[in-house]
Amino acid sequence: MDIARVFRAEYGRAVSVLVRAFGDIDLAEEAVQDAFAEAVKRWPSTGQPPSPAGWIITTARNRAIDRLRRESTRDERQAAAMRAVNEPREVDVVGDDRLRLIFTCCHPALAPAAQVALTLRLLGGLTTAEIARAFLVPEPTMAQRIVRAKGKIRDAGIPYRVPEDLPARLRPVLAVVYLVFNEGYLACSGPELTRDDLCAEAIRLGRLLVELMPQEPEVVGLLALMLLTASRTAARTDADGAVVLLRDQDRTRWDRELIAEGQDLVRWCLRLGEPGPYQLQAAINAVHSDAPTAAETDWSQIVALYDQLLAMTPTPIVALNRAVAVGEIAGPRAALAVVDDLKLDKYYLFHAIRADLLRRLGWVEQAADAYDAAIARADNAVERDHLCRQRDALTA
Repeated sequence: MDIARVFRAEYGRAVSVLVRAFGDIDLAEEAVQDAFAEAVKRWPSTGQPPSPAGWIITTARNRAIDRLRRESTRDERQAAAMRAVNEPREVDVVGDDRLRLIFTCCHPALAPAAQVALTLRLLGGLTTAEIARAFLVPEPTMAQRIVRAKGKIRDAGIPYRVPEDLPARLRPVLAVVYLVFNEGYLACSGPELTRDDLCAEAIRLGRLLVELMPQEPEVVGLLALMLLTASRTAARTDADGAVVLLRDQDRTRWDRELIAEGQDLVRWCLRLGEPGPYQLQAAINAVHSDAPTAAETDWSQIVALYDQLLAMTPTPIVALNRAVAVGEIAGPRAALAVVDDLKLDKYYLFHAIRADLLRRLGWVEQAADAYDAAIARADNAVERDHLCRQRDALTA
């Protein structure tokens, strides 16, 4: 009985439905967790119900109502329970509870980091530890951010709806969707490289945003970026589940339909004529998808796009990715000079990229040390195994 799969697929939906019904994030989370705990006890003997999501939502709703009634010491508590029992369906510009929840969590009253963290917690059911690793911050720091964000929503009475001022509220929403996608495309921890449910959820939300705001270039750019990135999923691992690097992937396994759709969206962005970070990243991935083989990749165009992206968003991560492209044109020594100036010691890919550049230069001992640093910081088991094989190949 794969209850874990149901949890990953349905947790965000169940929480968002209960937040709409009760207006209380903590109550919604606790009730959904109670429902899944009940599923763990019942389903192995009774079998999975025909509609697992419906079962979870109904059970969680009943648990929440029971808790409100049991803990009710004030009239408004009892009234809240009765409203939930008799709750009518809302009519909203976007009839999707999860999208409404994202905009609620991305309210301007919340700090940007808290907006993203809270939505990842509520939408995808990521643990606080997983979110902390995604942000490269200590787990207690992330836990405090999430608690404070929930309290702010509650105390400020932030409404649960899609706002009218969509463009002003768009940046954190796009960041949330992209981080959900990234967690799906490369899980920050656990035994699997990917979480396909999160990738699918992020792309679904991206499509909804494009439907809602088709003239917002960054919305279109984000969807294009996710589609082009997801097109490579089947080629990222071999028959044994081991990582296959981009340069070694069998490009006949790339999803040509996703590539065609993503490239159409990139061209749409070009027509809109308002470049932004997501559009530039989508354009970089479009260049990769144009190349029949790794050797035919137009690295000069990719470096030029990274130059624009770095000017727009001068972050160490962008500089690190640009250095990889520089290494393909100017060689590993030039790339290493850039990488060594970056302050990304906690980031495992920083050390993995350094290791690869050192390996290409023939500096075996330094490369092995860099691989060890990457391995020590990699929480995903598949990625860690790949790095171990890379390190072992140096000394074979």
